[in-house]
Amino acid sequence: MQLFFTSFTNSCLDSSFFFILLSLFFSSFFILIPFLQWWQHHRNKDKRLPPGSMGWPYFGETLMLYTQNPNSFFSKRQKRYGDIFKTHILGCPCVMISNPEAARTVLVTQAHLFKPTYPPSKEKMIGPEALFFQQGVYHSMLKKLVQASFLPSTIKNSVSHVDQIVQKLLPTWTNRTINTLQEMKKYAFEVAANSAFGEIKELEMEKIRELYGCLEKGYNSYPLHLPGTSYWKAMKARKVLNEIIRKIIERRKERRNYGEGLLGILLRGRGDDDERRYQLSDSQVADNLIGVIFAAHDTTASVLTWILKYLHDNLNLLESLTKEQQQIQNKLAKESRGLSWEDTRQMPFTSRVK
Repeated sequence: MQLFFTSFTNSCLDSSFFFILLSLFFSSFFILIPFLQWWQHHRNKDKRLPPGSMGWPYFGETLMLYTQNPNSFFSKRQKRYGDIFKTHILGCPCVMISNPEAARTVLVTQAHLFKPTYPPSKEKMIGPEALFFQQGVYHSMLKKLVQASFLPSTIKNSVSHVDQIVQKLLPTWTNRTINTLQEMKKYAFEVAANSAFGEIKELEMEKIRELYGCLEKGYNSYPLHLPGTSYWKAMKARKVLNEIIRKIIERRKERRNYGEGLLGILLRGRGDDDERRYQLSDSQVADNLIGVIFAAHDTTASVLTWILKYLHDNLNLLESLTKEQQQIQNKLAKESRGLSWEDTRQMPFTSRVK
């Protein structure tokens, strides 16, 4: 009985001590918030910044952005502060512009005064050595290598792979209502991954597909690196993804067969028409593979979704497009073969739609 009472008492003391610590933590947190807001206000007081609100310390206005429609969030601030205003979202202080003249100044007339940057959390997730985080000579070299993977001579070999992807996805859309954007994202990922890696094992592609999905979910989440958060899960997936890519690179180097796609070009360090050879580390290769997939994924899916919407709203165009594609399909069926590069050159109406 004495032993039970002692252990019970210790347990109660431990619980009490825990709740006291927890209470002190939250009390300190709420006492510190007004001080941090005052400090942040006076720290930025003398800087030449446009009007706006930086929100709460550390969190900024991210929580407000996440709890309302993004268009509503920005339009309210535009009406209150004007076309140029400051804010703090996703852990990054920033200035938002919606004025065409201001945008022209930043992007064209005074572009040399500005440096393209991303929030640090985005760089960590995609990879700091990816193309669009770079400047100068390294950026020019990467741009040249990436462009080499999209030359007509390279794309010609991928037409049959893209055709197979479409043929595999189409049956999954029959007799059911689909979310067009999400289905276009699936299609865009498969094409982007094929362009990036070339042919790889199906099990590896399945794992890459799963990890990329986790990465995408965490990309626009608040960069809170605590167990269980979307950002933490995404960073964990990024490490595993990096390891898978490292093994693929190692296997291709051992076989001295760099393969196709962007991976092959990055490992060789040059395109087919480039005599100069660049040496890239495995981490540089991995960052740029993931970066290119990110760049191609959402943008391609969005464009395809709008094209389908446009065709749906213009039945005469849809009819002409369907007629042209039906002629190509009949030709392929008659010759018992798949789609080729030459066939894509026989689609004048389709090429104008896209």
